[in-house]
Amino acid sequence: MKRSTSRRRSYGRSYRISFRVIHALALAVFLTLAAPALPVPVRTDRADPKPTVALVGTTTSSRVAQGKRVHSTSAQSRPTQSTSAQSSTERTLRRLEDEWASAVVRRDRAAFERLLAPGFVYTENDRLMTRAELIREIVSGSDTVTTARNEGMQVHRFGPTTAVVTGWLILQGRGAGGAFDRRFRYTDTWVRQGGAWRVAAAQDYLVASGTR
Repeated sequence: MKRSTSRRRSYGRSYRISFRVIHALALAVFLTLAAPALPVPVRTDRADPKPTVALVGTTTSSRVAQGKRVHSTSAQSRPTQSTSAQSSTERTLRRLEDEWASAVVRRDRAAFERLLAPGFVYTENDRLMTRAELIREIVSGSDTVTTARNEGMQVHRFGPTTAVVTGWLILQGRGAGGAFDRRFRYTDTWVRQGGAWRVAAAQDYLVASGTR
């Protein structure tokens, strides 16, 4: 009797456990089917990919290629060819202006024949002179220039064959009226002809001694 009673108690416990398991599974299925589908969160805070840096040629640019931003640049550690050529031209013109000043002191006809272009024109205040007239006045004039120098020269380029040089020319010497110290504001137009720079036009303005 004890054995049969024990078996019945065991069967009763088994039925209760199975019923609980089945009930739990059914509840889980019900909740799964009844619950609304939740939206899947989408991240919108992603940072844009970092730009790819590439060295391309000798230019600096920014462009979009295949959905990626590409920055291309190049270091400019050396002067460009055009900059070097411009610096060389400026040095040449400054040197030629100094040759003009020296030729005035020496009364050097050959220097002015070389520096002044054919058709050269010259103005000084209200005077207008041709190439031949200016050379004659410098070489055979009554004034004797003992010192000539340039100050404040600036070169203005207008393409590969034209340039304008501005500055001050200071002349000291003696003339019919005694010693003089003259200061001219000048504008010289240079053109490149046959591989050489020559003056096509020059304008001098003599500053009055009382206004210096």
